[in-house]
This record gives sequence, C-alpha cells and structure tokens, in this order.
Amino acid sequence: MATKSKQPAASSAPNYIVPFITVTALFGIFGFLTNLNSNLSPKLEDIFNLNHMWSNFVTTSWFLAYLVFSVPSGKLIEKIGYKRTMVTSLFIMVIGALLFIPAAAMVSFPFFLTASFVLATGVCVLQTSANPYVSILGPESTAPARLTLAQAFNSLGSALAPLVVGYFILTDTKITDKTAIAHTVQGPYIAIAAALFVLGFAVMFMHLPAVTRSESYRPGDDSAASSGRSIWRSKHTVLSMVGIFFYVGVEIALAANAIKFFLAQGIDQEVAVSQFVASHGWLGGYLSHKLANLTATNVAGILASFYMFAIMIGRFAGTWAMKAVKAEKLLAGLGFFGVALMLVAVGTTGSIAVWSLILCGLANSIMYPTIFALGIAELGPMTSKGSGVITIGNVGGAVIPPLFGALAVAIGYQHAFILPIICYLYVAYYGLSGYKPTRAVKA
Repeated sequence: MATKSKQPAASSAPNYIVPFITVTALFGIFGFLTNLNSNLSPKLEDIFNLNHMWSNFVTTSWFLAYLVFSVPSGKLIEKIGYKRTMVTSLFIMVIGALLFIPAAAMVSFPFFLTASFVLATGVCVLQTSANPYVSILGPESTAPARLTLAQAFNSLGSALAPLVVGYFILTDTKITDKTAIAHTVQGPYIAIAAALFVLGFAVMFMHLPAVTRSESYRPGDDSAASSGRSIWRSKHTVLSMVGIFFYVGVEIALAANAIKFFLAQGIDQEVAVSQFVASHGWLGGYLSHKLANLTATNVAGILASFYMFAIMIGRFAGTWAMKAVKAEKLLAGLGFFGVALMLVAVGTTGSIAVWSLILCGLANSIMYPTIFALGIAELGPMTSKGSGVITIGNVGGAVIPPLFGALAVAIGYQHAFILPIICYLYVAYYGLSGYKPTRAVKA
C-alpha cells in the first residue's frame, strides 16, 4: 500500500517542467523591467536637470515598493495561491506601465516616480511569488541551482534593457525641448503594457499546479520552522533579507550608474567604436556595420548590457558549478571576487576600470538566487512568509543607488566604490556563516 501511495507523486514530477518554463519566462520579464527603470536615470537628468544623486531616486521609488508590499505579497499567496498572485502582479504592472504615458505628457518628475512605484509593486508581487514557487517545485537540496537557472533568464531580460534604453529612449541628443525628450519614453512603455496585458491572460489560462500553501509541496521535518513560530526568529532568514538588501543595492547601483561611469572614463564616439571593433572581432564589426551612427552613449549602453550578460553567463555557469561546489561556498568566493574587482576599479581608470565594473556581473551572478534559496531553507510551512520577509531586502535598491550617487558627486565615482565593497563583504559573510539555519529547540 505504501508503494502505491507514492506513485501519483512520482508520476506528477514531469509536470514540473511546464510550470518551471512558464515561471522562468516571468523571471525574464521582471528582470527586464527592473533594469529598464534603473537605466532611465540619464534620460531623467536631461529632462529635469538632475544631478547623479537625484536621478538615482527613480530606483528609490522602485524599490520602496518592496518595503511596502513584500510582506503583504506573502500573505496574498497564502490567500489565493501562487498562480493567481502571479496573474494579479502582471495586471498591476500593466497599470504601472500605462502611468508612464501621462507622466511623460505632463513632464512631471513626481509622476515618473509614481509610475515607477506602481510598476514596481507588480514586480514585487511577482517576485515574491515566483522565487519560492521555483524553489518549491523540486527537492530542497537542489533549490539554489534551480533558482539560479531561472534567474539566468532574469539576467537575459536585464541585459536587453540597456539596449532598449540606448536605442529607443536615449535617442537624439540634439533634441532640447523637454517635452519632446520626455515623449521618447512613451512608445516603449505602451508596448510593455500591451505585452504584459496579453501575458497576464496567457498565464491565467495556463495549467499550473494550484499550490495555495507551501506545505502542500514541502511539509518540512522536525528541524523545519513551525507554523506557530514567528518568522523573525529564523536567524538565517533575517540575515538573508539583509544579504538581499546589500546585493540588490550593489547590483542596481552599478547598473544604474554604468553608462555614466563609462562615459566618465573617456569614451567618445570614434575612439569607442574603433576599440569596440578591435576588441570584439566579428561582433564588433557586425555592430559597427549595422549601427554606423553609433554615439558614445550607444557604445556605453552596449557595454552596460555586457554587465548584465555577465550576470546571465555566471548564472548558467553557476547552475553547473553547484553540482560540484556547495552553494554557500560559491557565494562566499564570489563575494570576495566582487571586493577584488571593486578595488581594481578604485585604483585604475579607463578601460581597466570599465571592465572591472563589467566583470562584477560575474561576481553578482549567483548571489540573489543563492541568498534567497538559503534563506528559505528548512522553513517548511512558513516558506511563503519567509519569502515575503526576504523580499523586503530588495529595498536595498532604494537606498544604495542614491547613496552611491551622493558619494559619486561628493568624492567621485571611483572612491564611491567603497560602498559596493562593503556590500560584497556582507555577502561573503553570509556564505561563510550567516546562511546556517537555526535548529528548532525540541521540548
């Protein structure tokens, strides 16, 4: 009898493939939108005559949504389940994308920030549901690798964002009228809203496992957190939230300031294009042929996309590497690698400094999914609550980028890299020690 009772579970295992692919596609969507928003800061500087610090507040408005809605998102999952929460998040994102249209028409910086906040609310709800959903669909021991693989497609979406910004939003620099500059934002966001609307209905009618509570998939054991215990007593979960705070902060700060930093390193159109062609062989030749009118900003946008592509490549490689190296050890090693790269960026200029920042993408690659997966380990029926708490850490994207921008204004970009160094050191600590779950005390 016991053997027969296990057969349905085994036969349902192949069904995990479809939900995994579906949710992985959603990872690409919120990666694209997050980095698209971060790369708007050069455009906002032109429209509203902002300095580096104030333009970074567009990321602040985005990640404040995580502070406000992360825990409610976890409660929403408990009420309506993972699938319905994902669908709800997509329609919230449609509203946020559409708000950019009147924001551009009114040329209002507060309205831009409001639109960013609403769009981010949808992304927050999606991320709070998608991360644990991927983690739950399979053995807990392989959750970091599975989540890292899904996050690789998040990075693919993120890598496309600077290209969209560079070629559809940061367009004709000869335009001086603020209204005309602002209107260049409208077209991409109309297309985004339409795509999200269609995707919302598509996910609504897809067959996904109707998991309403995480214990349906992962009941836990004696060492798992009890549903009657406060999630805030799970030390490794709270430290994971702090780790996400520092990681998201450093990833977004570097992404949001990459184009401006690359331009500050002396990139000009003729030199940049020739160097790009020389150093990238057929790819550089192809792009320079197809994009004969490359500007310095275009080239900087391409280089910024390399940062996100490095994250994507690192995540695919990390999924493979975790078969041989424990996730926490890989996390600690990449934390120290990030410190080393930032020290190089502090002590150099020009192309070396540029590539030091780009290679931070490799250091960042597996950090988010690994910190997240380690943070919800052994939570059992409290997995969705833990997800909500950890997702609060995304508010680091609201704090670190403007702080980095303020430091860049005060002491210059390269000295401001001391802030990313602090972030990477904490991530290394979490991989060394902070990830260890607190065992439940037995009576």
